[in-house]
Parts: sequence; structure tokens; C-alpha cells
Amino acid sequence: MQTLKRSILLCVLFIVGMAHIRAAERSDTLRVLAIGNSFSQDAVEQYLYELAEAAGKPMIIGNLYIGGAPLAKHLANVQSDSAAYSYRKITADGVKTTTEHTSIRMALRDEPWDYVSLQQASPLSGQFDTYRQPLPALHHYIDSVTGGSVRYSWHQTWAYAANSTHQGFANYDNDQQTMYRAIMEASGQVKTLIPLDLLIPAGTAIQNARTSFLGDHLTRDGYHLDLHIGRFIAACTWFESLFGEPAPVGDYRPDGVSEAEAEVAREAAHAAVMSPFSVTAVAADAAALEATP
Repeated sequence: MQTLKRSILLCVLFIVGMAHIRAAERSDTLRVLAIGNSFSQDAVEQYLYELAEAAGKPMIIGNLYIGGAPLAKHLANVQSDSAAYSYRKITADGVKTTTEHTSIRMALRDEPWDYVSLQQASPLSGQFDTYRQPLPALHHYIDSVTGGSVRYSWHQTWAYAANSTHQGFANYDNDQQTMYRAIMEASGQVKTLIPLDLLIPAGTAIQNARTSFLGDHLTRDGYHLDLHIGRFIAACTWFESLFGEPAPVGDYRPDGVSEAEAEVAREAAHAAVMSPFSVTAVAADAAALEATP
């Protein structure tokens, strides 16, 4: 009988201990869910976790993906509870999983998310009228599912390359500066529609980096980010926005990104966080940086 009591006590202590561990993990780990499209894929599915790991900051990342999905599509999906998303997730230990046929409701309930990030589809990113109806309704739905426990971030996306052939570029007279200014104006007004806790100025970070020796070579097709430096700039911007400190590019940079390019990414992201609605020239010089021992 004493042995049984001792075994039961040990089991109880184990369960309590595991509960405390899980509670500690919850308080320690930043959980971020993006409801987006290929632009959120570019920004959060590569390199952001690795930067957080290099900085010793536990993180769980989720991305609800439908290619090209605008805010209106996300709203239609919550209204029908449609399991239309590819749910890409990076766990706290870095394991990447993909769950097809997932709804926004299912993903919201998967983790106690700290931030839910929203964004507009790139052709509409500078057209604020397309935000007005779906964005408040999405906010209301997310609050209803999460009990109002999450904070909201807005992913400010980037203007297309000057030579982009994307048909949506016509919305901005096929002009990069026109598109950039329109995105700045629209993203600056998001806070008038929903209680915004965080702006992630990836659009300005990319525009900043275009002033450097990298030039206008940060996309792979005129609108999606280059798989190496383009995506790394976005990841650095997300990192500093979320954690309040510059990305640790000296401790982590991906293959295919040089030291000089990583320094541009860090500088461009930092300047964007400091001045999210205007361009800051990046002074990093490739030759000087590469020559530094």
C-alpha cells in the first residue's frame, strides 16, 4: 500500500512539474501567427526563427498561406469557416510542419498566440479603401475566437521592383516610388481601423536596402523577395520589430548572404523600425565591409 501511495505521489509530482515547465515555456516563448499569402511566406518562413535562436529567444511561428489572398478573401474564409489554408508552422525546437486544409479558427486555437499579423495582398497594399470593410471584421472575428488575448501587428509589404511585370503594378502607374508612397499612406492608417500594437515595416526596409550597393535586385521575379538577401532583410525587420533590438547578423546569416549584405539587412531593418514611413539611405559599403578582418 505504501509503495502504491508513493507511486501515486511521484506521478502527481511529475504532472505538476510538467505543468510548471509548460507554463514557463509559455511565458518564455514568443508566438506569432501570420494570416497572409506568399509575402508572409517570404517574411517569416525563412530566417526569422534562426535569428531568434541565435539571440537566445524562443519562438513559435505560424503562417496561414493562400497565394495572393487579400483581406477580403480572409474575411470570406472566416465567415464560411473554410479550411482553405496551408498552415506552415515552426515549433519552438525548430521543427517545420505543414498542415493542409486548415481554417483560421483552427490555427488561432492551435497556440496561445502573442501576436496575430495581418496584411493586404500586394496589388492592393497601397489602396486603403480595400482595407476599410474587411480589416475591422477580421479583427472582431479573431478577438471572438481568442477572447481578446492577442495583440495585433501589421505587415507593411514592399513595392515591386522598378522593372516588375506584375499586372497589379498598373494600380501604381508601373512606378515603384508611386507604389511605395501609396503603401506608406495606407499602412499608416491601419491604426484608425483596428487597435494596432505593432507595425512591421518590411516595405520600408526593402526600400532602404535599395539605396545600398544592392540596388533594385532584391526580388526574384519583380515582386517576391530574393530567396537569400531579400528574405533576410524581411526577417531582420520582423526580428527587430518583435524583440526591440537589431538582428544578430554577426551570429547568424544564411548561406548565400555575405557579411556585407547581412550588414545592409541589419541597417535597413533598423532604420525602418526607427522611421517606418520614410526611406533612409544605407551607407554600408561592400568593398570596405568585405575588407574588414
